[in-house]
Amino acid sequence: MMQVCLNGGRGPGDSAAVPMSPAAMAEAAARAVAAGASEVHVHPRTPCGGQTLSPRVLAQTLAAIRAAVDVPVGVTTGVAEEPDPVRRVERVRAWTVIPDHAVVLWHEPGAEELAAALLERGVGVEAGIRPATEAPERFLASPLARRVLRVVAGVGGPDPVAAARALLAEVGGAHGLPVLLHGTDAGAWPVLRLARRLGLAARIGLEDTLFLPDGSLARDNAELVSAALSR
Repeated sequence: MMQVCLNGGRGPGDSAAVPMSPAAMAEAAARAVAAGASEVHVHPRTPCGGQTLSPRVLAQTLAAIRAAVDVPVGVTTGVAEEPDPVRRVERVRAWTVIPDHAVVLWHEPGAEELAAALLERGVGVEAGIRPATEAPERFLASPLARRVLRVVAGVGGPDPVAAARALLAEVGGAHGLPVLLHGTDAGAWPVLRLARRLGLAARIGLEDTLFLPDGSLARDNAELVSAALSR
């Protein structure tokens, strides 16, 4: 499975190709899916460009993307979108349109309560696990662990492949759950190659890297997906 991560926390200052509006996200998603992506991960944005869990913005974003593609669409639910753990859960419970899945970063405060709220709404939970945090231990001990959709193991740093292998070892069998493994920035392509060698789900997109494997700037998310599937 190849997921495309359309934008993340990046903006036009990083690359003109980063989609910010619902219409731009829909167009980017359509091109990426045509290039072979099987899922979409997106960070909805306010008109001012801020990341948000706003029910209104989420509904507009999901409607636009779902009109353009017929694949699962997921969002993120971290402190960048809403710093207050209580408010984060309130936002999820107020959603009028729900995504197919949502990332919960298990090292962040309130992760357990947030995951429970998402499951109550019928949203698949992607358990975000990061190295050098308490996330692996917390997740494996969680009563909700066996109910999540998948584990999303994300790594960076100077030796991302070693970090990825260490994180996978720490997570272990992850209760038999599927694992999506990805890297960021300079680690995006080495970790993607590792994920494919190990038969794990992977992702690529402007959230994770702005560059193609040869170091040239990617024109858009679709070009990144094409490069990933040709590796």
